[in-house]
Amino acid sequence: MTTAVVVIVAYLVGSLSFAVIVSRLYGLPDPHTYGSGNPGATNVLRTGRKSAAVFTLLGDALKGFVVVWIARFFAADWGLDATDIALAALAVFAGHLFPVYFGFKGGKGVATAAGILLALSLWLGLAVAAVWLIVLVATRYSSGSSLAAAAAAPVLSGLILGWNAIAVAVLAMTALIFYRHRANIRRLLAGTESKVGSRG
Repeated sequence: MTTAVVVIVAYLVGSLSFAVIVSRLYGLPDPHTYGSGNPGATNVLRTGRKSAAVFTLLGDALKGFVVVWIARFFAADWGLDATDIALAALAVFAGHLFPVYFGFKGGKGVATAAGILLALSLWLGLAVAAVWLIVLVATRYSSGSSLAAAAAAPVLSGLILGWNAIAVAVLAMTALIFYRHRANIRRLLAGTESKVGSRG
């Protein structure tokens, strides 16, 4: 029963789309209606409101962090094991991608995944962030750096936390991030993806 409650609550928290919530608070258009149509910080930034994009990024990361941190902190009290924590991580991530409150039209999951990884392990989160930063500096492709970090995440998870249910959950998140970035992947392969700082 406890596992089911944790998973359901995690999904409902994950379904809080901060791109939509912050946009409404700022009086901005629904992020589904302009730019890429993706409810995420990058698209919110297209409105020119940098603070709105920052709050979107922080909110999406924080919900992933809080859910997994709470599940880990109370694991002994609630009788949760590594598999239950992995399920909670997947549930909050799935909520972000397929939010019940917003017609199941969610974001790409990078910020929420970052929060989840940091809650699972500070070293894991920092290691994946380092991959993201290195690739971003080298290529200036935001999507490319996110995909590289996502690809590295399950390997780093296995090395740091062991090859267990959590590593499987991280691998599943990686697969979903790649799926949500399929248009970006096509543009990267075609050489038409925009670089950070470019006007095109």
